[in-house]
Amino acid sequence: MTQQTSAKAIVVFDIDGVVRDVSGSYRRAIADTVEYFTTQAYRPTPLDIDQLKSEGVWNNDWEASEELIYRYFETQEQTREQLQLDYNAIVAFFQSRYRGPDPNNLTGYICNEPLLLQPSYLEQLTQAGIAWGFFSGATRTSANYVLEKRLGLQSPVLIAMEDAPGKPDPTGLFATVRLLENGIEQTSVIVYVGDTVADMYTIEKAQALDSSRTWIGVGVLPAHVQETSARSNAYAETLLAAGAVVVLSNVQELTPKQIQELVSSFA
Repeated sequence: MTQQTSAKAIVVFDIDGVVRDVSGSYRRAIADTVEYFTTQAYRPTPLDIDQLKSEGVWNNDWEASEELIYRYFETQEQTREQLQLDYNAIVAFFQSRYRGPDPNNLTGYICNEPLLLQPSYLEQLTQAGIAWGFFSGATRTSANYVLEKRLGLQSPVLIAMEDAPGKPDPTGLFATVRLLENGIEQTSVIVYVGDTVADMYTIEKAQALDSSRTWIGVGVLPAHVQETSARSNAYAETLLAAGAVVVLSNVQELTPKQIQELVSSFA
């Protein structure tokens, strides 16, 4: 990014469902994992996964997979204590599907994720004096794969799974903002762009912990809910109820002009 003494605004992006479409990758890996550990008895639908995610605490897809497995067996009159699932085995199976068997040579579902924004969009933000970075629950390997290898970004500001507690804890959001403000004066308005209830809860918690500035949640509809208007509308209502100021169908609709309008309206 160009050197500057102040930023007109700071925008922090989630990655999954915002920068890349993960309906055929992370979410497919969740379904595969649950199906495997329920011995093919139950494969969660995209709606099942959305309903779990709408609870706002299942941002980690490994934990979400484990929870869906437990909930299935509870419907079969088995308790969690009886089951005692092996979390590490769940993670390993999930990663074998999402990443592929070799962590140093990605061959899994991650390789086929459609991109939801172009580098030119981020360049427009830079030219408008808007600082930007990424805070994601994805692993650093996975996040860097899309940001550096797919989008061609050079060492973008990123706080990933290994760097901070999972959302809705706002620690990672604060850390991203600190990195972006390194050497520039503090910005009064922060925009966080995400596609889940946990993302919106993260913004609300950030506002509660740091009321010296304004934290704005912008929702983006993930690609998989846009197949019907009914699902799109229901998902948008869920994000708005969780604290989103506006919900967009694609992140690139959040233009520099709209960001400035949001900043002005909350200043």
